[in-house]
Amino acid sequence: MERRYTAPRTQPVRVETRADGTRTIQGHAAVYYRDGDPGTEFKLMDDLVERIEPGAFNRALTDADDVRALFNHDINQILGRTTAGTLRLNADDIGLRYEIDVPTTPQAEHVVSAIDRGDLTESSFAFMVEDEEFIDTGEDQPDIRSISSVKLFDVGPVTFPAYESTSTALRAGISDLEQRLDQWRQGLEQPQISPRLSRARLKIAARV
Repeated sequence: MERRYTAPRTQPVRVETRADGTRTIQGHAAVYYRDGDPGTEFKLMDDLVERIEPGAFNRALTDADDVRALFNHDINQILGRTTAGTLRLNADDIGLRYEIDVPTTPQAEHVVSAIDRGDLTESSFAFMVEDEEFIDTGEDQPDIRSISSVKLFDVGPVTFPAYESTSTALRAGISDLEQRLDQWRQGLEQPQISPRLSRARLKIAARV
């Protein structure tokens, strides 16, 4: 499982109050790659950047993955769930948008208060890659990991963003990624591989 974060300058999390007085937590757990926008291409390693392609969440939304809304990815701080109707997900032009019905719990009130005060501004999502592509861009540029389909596990507000950070402590799943990346690069070095073949696709079966 991997986790990615959305920086507040991109799409800050917020609290909305309905006409009936009930509240929702809204935000974007992920943003799609946009050509020319460096804030949507994320550095995972010195020699690798990552892009989430438009449509990457289509399969998860169509098949209605059972997704939780968690604070800080903590299973003890659940805010909502898609199968219960208390978490709603949709893909828009920006990326993966979420809306959570605020539960009447002390933990949820703490989260709402932190958002209203501006202490909590980031969002995140946990996922497993189902379809990805590594792209060789040349010796002077980092390679690209292009993600086109994922299995979703949870979304929600988080305290610390890490998507654009080089800190490995906040990049879950990086070890498996490195293994697949090494396999791909070894394949490029084989003599039978044509120099024109600069792309390789890996389809990873989702593991629950």
